[in-house]
Amino acid sequence: MQRIHHNKRKINVSLHRVINIFYTKKDRNVFTGLNIIILLFITKTADNPSFPRQLALWSDGFCNKSHNKKFQHTDYLGKNMRKITQAISAVCLLFALNSSAVALASSPSPLNPGTNVARLAEQAPIHWVSVAQIENSLAGRPPMAVGFDIDDTVLFSSPGFWRGKKTFSPESEDYLKNPVFWEKMNNGWDEFSIPKEVARQLIDMHVRRGDAIFFVTGRSPTKTETVSKTLADNFHIPVTNMNPVIFAGDKPGQNTKSQWLQDKNIRIFYGDSDNDITAARDVGARGIRILRASNSTYKPLPQAGAFGEEVIVNSEY
Repeated sequence: MQRIHHNKRKINVSLHRVINIFYTKKDRNVFTGLNIIILLFITKTADNPSFPRQLALWSDGFCNKSHNKKFQHTDYLGKNMRKITQAISAVCLLFALNSSAVALASSPSPLNPGTNVARLAEQAPIHWVSVAQIENSLAGRPPMAVGFDIDDTVLFSSPGFWRGKKTFSPESEDYLKNPVFWEKMNNGWDEFSIPKEVARQLIDMHVRRGDAIFFVTGRSPTKTETVSKTLADNFHIPVTNMNPVIFAGDKPGQNTKSQWLQDKNIRIFYGDSDNDITAARDVGARGIRILRASNSTYKPLPQAGAFGEEVIVNSEY
């Protein structure tokens, strides 16, 4: 700001040196108008650091040339109109050139496409529900069997899967076919998994209702597992409600969870993947989507709500 005020003073001095050559009392009205042009010009050019110096050099040359001649002001509209016209033209030309430079300097290229209010107001046709709404929909109904997927549904288990990939197949997904990885994952690596808040709320609600709670996962089965204990401890599930984890495994072309949901008569099944929702529908159960966190190692992210299922709000964590 201090530099701009200094530039204004330098520009003002330079321009008025030129104007004073022409000025007499008889010219007061004309030069009052010219001074208004100068004031506007100063305002527009003050933030150009090189312009005051250029204008000073131009005014020195113009004034020296004018003082070498005896200026006669007998007919301002005749003999000296050419000089006045040249001076005004020079001011206007410099104003136009400098304004263009300032405009270009102050118009950076856009960083992104941007948005508008209409776009911000757009909403996908998703059937959003809250935990409270689910609980309210079950009011008056007797206890039932409910099921949960594990990975990205009740646990953010990406740390264990990330470690498995780095350890067994850094360049591919082959670690998912390695029995050694599943032995590790099912026997301790879930200690690094983070319980999801939405799972706490849902499980607490179903425990209060007296529902039987099952966990049905697509993980490969192993001879031993500590996942059941980890889940019971993390979510404070009483023994009377808790059932051992069902490891349905993964078989190409087959939804391995469907049969288990039917065998256990599970009426509500929560999951993050499309397979979870379709498995529930295959057996006439109510499939409810839980959002997968965007930083999950399981990519690509599924299209929640694509089947018209209920999707729990704020369930990515």
